[in-house]
Amino acid sequence: MPIVQMHLIEGYDGDTKRRLGEAVTDAIGTVIAAPADAVTVMISEHTGEDYMRGRMRRSPAPALPDPCAIVRGYLVEMEARALDAARARLGEGFTMRFPGAAPMTTLDELIEWSRPRYRFVKKVIESVDLAAAPGPSIVYVTGTLYGEWPDGTPFEGIRFIDRFELTDGLITRQDVWNDIAEERP
Repeated sequence: MPIVQMHLIEGYDGDTKRRLGEAVTDAIGTVIAAPADAVTVMISEHTGEDYMRGRMRRSPAPALPDPCAIVRGYLVEMEARALDAARARLGEGFTMRFPGAAPMTTLDELIEWSRPRYRFVKKVIESVDLAAAPGPSIVYVTGTLYGEWPDGTPFEGIRFIDRFELTDGLITRQDVWNDIAEERP
C-alpha cells in the first residue's frame, strides 16, 4: 500500500500537519484503490538552516485556515443572526445564488429576499466536504432544512446542498440548491 514521505520546514503546528496528512491520504484514495488505513504518511521536519532553494534559506509558508471550519462557522453565525461575524468571513466580490433568485452580494439582500418565504430556516448538516482542486477552495455542505413558513407552520426534512468557494480564507461565492420550492405551501 502507498507510503508517502513529506519534508517540511519546521514551524507548522500539529493541527496543520494533521490536516496535511489527511488531505494527502484522501488524495491518494481518489487515484489508488487504497483504504485510508492502508495509506502511510510520514512527515519529516527540517530546520530553516537545513533548507535552501535558489541559494537562499527559506521560511515556511503560512498555513491556510481550514476552509471547512470557516464555512461551518459562517453557517452557525448566519443561523444565530450574528451578521457582523458572518460578514467578516466574506471576501471581496462575494456573490450568493439561490434557486429562482438573482445573484445577491450582501447578507442584507438575502434576509430581505427570504423574509416573505419563511419565518426562519435552519440546517441539519449531514456532511461538510472539501474538494481539493487548484484555485479557490471548494466546500460542499449537504443536509436538510427545517423551520417555519410565514404562517407559522413548521417544516423539516427539505434537502439542500451548498457549494462555497473560498480565497485566502474568505468566502467569495455561495451557491445553494434545495427543494424548498417543491415543499412550500
